[in-house]
Amino acid sequence: MTSARPPRADAVRNRAKIMGAAHEQITAHGPGVSMEQIAAAAGVAVGTLYKHFLTKTELVAAVVAASITAVADDAEAARRRAANGSRALEEITGFLTRLVDTAAHDHAVKAAARTLNAADPATREDEARATRALGELIHAAQTAGDLRADFTVDDLYLLFSTAPTDQPSAVRARWLTLLLTGLAAR
Repeated sequence: MTSARPPRADAVRNRAKIMGAAHEQITAHGPGVSMEQIAAAAGVAVGTLYKHFLTKTELVAAVVAASITAVADDAEAARRRAANGSRALEEITGFLTRLVDTAAHDHAVKAAARTLNAADPATREDEARATRALGELIHAAQTAGDLRADFTVDDLYLLFSTAPTDQPSAVRARWLTLLLTGLAAR
């Protein structure tokens, strides 16, 4: 029985450079950015890019999956801070602020994912992690009397889907302030 060797250090570095460059290039230039442009921005040969990602759809799916993992990690970190004494509503506010600001800069990545049908079923576990953490945060804020009792994670996702991510930072901040005022427990 042979065990798989861990990837070489240079391969790990190249993949990280490709992922970073892909995110930056898709954000800057949209879904039409070429694999050659991404490889050049990463400082790797096109062949190296194709060793890691056989198609652009696969690369975009990996970029989207990395973003979803980051959201889940952020939600879990917010939940841990609330469990350690931070106010849950403040953690929800911070999470939403970061999420809306990130989404404001990632329009092109989402467009590329839709254009290329790059949904990745592997992201379901990360989505479930985020949903669990956010559910616990919401429950903690409700228990503290800070958040409406009828507010749910589904409501949070619905509100996020209507966020003014195409607006300047000040408008996004105002939207969040109005939103949270409406969600406060009476």
